[in-house]
Amino acid sequence: MDIHEILEHLPHRYPFLLVDRIVAIEPGKFIHAYKNVSINEPYFVGHFPHHPVMPGVLITEALAQAAGILSFKTLEAKPDLHSLFYFVGIDECRFKKPVMPGDQLHLHVEMLRQMRGVGKFKAEAKVDGQIVAEAMLMCAKRDI
Repeated sequence: MDIHEILEHLPHRYPFLLVDRIVAIEPGKFIHAYKNVSINEPYFVGHFPHHPVMPGVLITEALAQAAGILSFKTLEAKPDLHSLFYFVGIDECRFKKPVMPGDQLHLHVEMLRQMRGVGKFKAEAKVDGQIVAEAMLMCAKRDI
């Protein structure tokens, strides 16, 4: 999936869209996506000016966005004006290494289950094949 199809499956837009490309996806099972981390990201101005590091909460959000795409593809749906997938839970979150400008952040998300609009996911973020963050995530589809 290229950026145009990603935009069809996520309601997020710049500067909060954190998925650049989908490498592989199997609805109901897994997604492998990536985010190119650029020095031009707006958060690097303040985090940290002397040593730029991608905030852990944004790494986690990138994983949640990948999980959202996986959920929409699994349900054969797209976001609309009447519903969204919300990030509703996180457990066992660990950050192993800092993510810096120039890194390509690979997002690996496995769907563990989806029932009544709530999905549970095992998520890992990697740079150069090494895990930089991992977590168990929950997303829920809700009417707005």
